[in-house]
Amino acid sequence: MLNGVLAKAIVDMMIAFGVVVGGSMLAGIGSVFVLAPPAVYMIETATKLKIWAIVAAVGGSIDPMRVIESNMLAGNLSPVAVQIFYIICSFLGAHMGTELIKAICKGAY
Repeated sequence: MLNGVLAKAIVDMMIAFGVVVGGSMLAGIGSVFVLAPPAVYMIETATKLKIWAIVAAVGGSIDPMRVIESNMLAGNLSPVAVQIFYIICSFLGAHMGTELIKAICKGAY
């Protein structure tokens, strides 16, 4: 059970990281086509994508919130803790991606 939880947490973290980094890189490429400064667009996109990366990583819907609500009301705290752990891991992945983009664009911004 623990291996499955950790495996999903790591996958969620990497998905959120990839959404932020990939989306920001593509925004930078797109900004070159329209003759805009890539660093500005990359940082803005990374910041805006952070919340959506978390949503995409944890399932892309409201289901994790339903799991938290239904189990909290029933008194089952273990599934609630697992879902919150997944959300935290997704946030960490999205935040790492945002910080990486900021570090890459630091000299140009």
